[in-house]
Amino acid sequence: MFGDSLSAGYGLAHPDGFEAQLQAALKAAGHDVTIVDGAVSGDTSAGGRARLDWVLADGVNAAIVEFGGNDGLRGVDPKELEANLSAILDMLAARHIPVLLTGMYPPPNLGPDYSEAFHAVYERLGQRQGVLYDPFFLDGVAAIPSLNQADGMHPNPEGVKRIVARLLPLVEKLLAEARTS
Repeated sequence: MFGDSLSAGYGLAHPDGFEAQLQAALKAAGHDVTIVDGAVSGDTSAGGRARLDWVLADGVNAAIVEFGGNDGLRGVDPKELEANLSAILDMLAARHIPVLLTGMYPPPNLGPDYSEAFHAVYERLGQRQGVLYDPFFLDGVAAIPSLNQADGMHPNPEGVKRIVARLLPLVEKLLAEARTS
C-alpha cells in the first residue's frame, strides 16, 4: 500500500484504517497476504516518488498506488503530478509489479480547468499496460458527513469499510495478476 493519509488511516485507530481493514477483508476472502505499509500522512506524489525504493526494499509482489489528495490541496501542477505518478508506475513496471492505481479528485475551489487537467492525469495513467484503475479512491464516501471524520476529508471507520468493500474485487484481481507475473 503506497499512498498518503487516506490509505495510512489518518485519525483512526490502527484496526480501523484502510490497510488493516483491507488485510482483514482479504483474509476473510481466503487470501493469505501481507500488506506492506507504505502510506505516509501528508505525502504528495513527489514524496512517494522519492521514497519508492525504500518501500520496495521489503519485497513486493503487487502495489496499490493512492496519491493525489495532497497534491490537489496544494494546487500542484497536474503536469508535475503526472510526471511523479508516471515515474512511480515506470519503476513498478520495470520490476514487473502489477499495480492498482486509484485516483483522486482535487478540491473544487481550484476551478474547472484545474479539475479537468487533474482528472485527466489519472484517466491517461489508468490506461497503461499492467495497471488496474479505480478513478476515485473516495467514491461513495467523499462529501458524506456520516462516512467522514470531523475534518470532512478523511473517512471514518465506516467510510473505510465502504472503500474496502468497493475496492476488494479490484484488489483480488490485482492479486491474481501478481500470481501470474
